[in-house]
Amino acid sequence: MAQIPEHFDDLYTEKTFWQKLKDYAKAAGREVVEKTLLLFYAAQRPEVPVWAKTVIYGALGYFILPADTIPDFTPLVGYSDDLGAITLALATVAAYINDEVRAKARDKLRSWFGDSQEDAVAGRE
Repeated sequence: MAQIPEHFDDLYTEKTFWQKLKDYAKAAGREVVEKTLLLFYAAQRPEVPVWAKTVIYGALGYFILPADTIPDFTPLVGYSDDLGAITLALATVAAYINDEVRAKARDKLRSWFGDSQEDAVAGRE
């Protein structure tokens, strides 16, 4: 299990991450779920430095936080702030997202959503 920076212990747990992701995967949509999975699996890599894990767990903590800028139950826009935080975190730690991380995220996505049209078109079946 990846070491979580101390100041995120009360905001982020692996259990709450998986629970939120499972409960809201369809509502959040494939794009949000894919990006959160990329961050999650990147954080599991032991060679990722603490500063990068802090960025990752901050974004994932914001994702699972029940009260954020735009409540997640708000139709259509509820996950837009989450997506923004996650996208910014991804851009910041992109160097730590390798092929193994992408494969794990893709496999989990397929188990939850099935093959997407995009995968078939891009030849990533």
